[in-house]
Amino acid sequence: MAFKTILTITGPEIGWQGDLKLAVDLCQQAEAHLSVLVMALAAPPPIGEYAVVVSDGWMQERQADQRRLKARTEEISAFVAANPVSGDVVSDYAEVGWADEMVGRRARYADLTLAGPELLASETLRQKVIEGALFWSGKPLLLVPEGAQPTLNPKRVLVAWDTRIEATRAVGEALDLLAAADEVHLAIVDPVEGERFHGEEPGADVATFLARHGVNVTVDRLPSENHSVAEVLRRHAVDTDAEVLVMGAYGHSRLRQRIFGGVTRSMLENPPLPVFLAR
Repeated sequence: MAFKTILTITGPEIGWQGDLKLAVDLCQQAEAHLSVLVMALAAPPPIGEYAVVVSDGWMQERQADQRRLKARTEEISAFVAANPVSGDVVSDYAEVGWADEMVGRRARYADLTLAGPELLASETLRQKVIEGALFWSGKPLLLVPEGAQPTLNPKRVLVAWDTRIEATRAVGEALDLLAAADEVHLAIVDPVEGERFHGEEPGADVATFLARHGVNVTVDRLPSENHSVAEVLRRHAVDTDAEVLVMGAYGHSRLRQRIFGGVTRSMLENPPLPVFLAR
């Protein structure tokens, strides 16, 4: 799909200039509109026998948060207006318990959500953005670790493939990106032959599908050799000099708790290169 609106999210308590510059660069590459959500997480209301005593302090804290949010929003609005891309900036003072849903609602109206290194360094806001983008938007998420220079026109792409719906979704969302790349390596770790698994020739079906879309794809069947799948993918990304890793995000939501599979969790916690995720 074409990336015509890119969303990035920041807050008054974290750095923002690095992430916004990355977002502007991506929008220039794709001739896309930049959408910025400036989000502050509201302190939960006091409860119990001390609620009345501390309620004044809690209200003052919230008012101070909102002032900081307003000031940061104005600062970012000025930055966006001074750059050569079209853009919009909105803010939200979100209750912690519902912040991920707020992120998801905004992300539905973008083609891609960008999570840059400054956001990823913030434990609480990072968690809300990742969960909101993956569980509530139906749109892909691009994680960019510190020191990486993301591009929406990569020459070399690594795809983590395992036949599940999430991987299929990720490939579909990244199809334009894959078709424009010089090399796409489709990595299958410890493939299992058979109709119910990877087929008689693991990777052949998805490679044929991608080739019909003009993708120059190579299937790499990789043994884990007692290493984790995440570690195998990390090493193969280095071996293929990949600029981005495309993969499905595995997990589910129960009782407002997000539970990710091991490979997804490893990539979320320590992305080795820009990671394009969908589920």
